[in-house]
Order: sequence, then structure tokens, then C-alpha cells
Amino acid sequence: MSRAMNLSTLRADVEAYCKTAGLRVSSIEDLPAGGTHVVCVTIEEADTLRGKFAKQAIEGRVRRYPFFNLRASQ
Repeated sequence: MSRAMNLSTLRADVEAYCKTAGLRVSSIEDLPAGGTHVVCVTIEEADTLRGKFAKQAIEGRVRRYPFFNLRASQ
């Protein structure tokens, strides 16, 4: 199983749940079409988050914002 997931849930709601449940997040970002891409620190934490937001899981590939490399632009 992966530590990353895409959820059709607001970022603030994911962050609030993670804080309350003591789940550590290594990366979180908004998705262009709505929703949140989140990566937990451990698979166990991801499984907990996945269980809480099972109905909001987005299956398959999603479009994400392009990565902007500050070093490449300097």
C-alpha cells in the first residue's frame, strides 16, 4: 500500500483530522479540480487516514499542479 492518496476533501479538513488523530503528514497539496493530495509519514498512518476518508478517496490518476523548481529559474 502507498503512503500517498488523493481525497475529495478540503485540505483544512484533512489537516484538522491528522492533527486530532496524531497523524504525521510529509506532504499535502490542493488539487486543481478540488480535493487534496496527501502523503503520510508511515503506511500505518496512511491506512488510518484512508480508513477515515474511505468514501472520499479518488481512484486513478488525478491532475496536480506542476512542480516549480526555484533553483532552475535562477
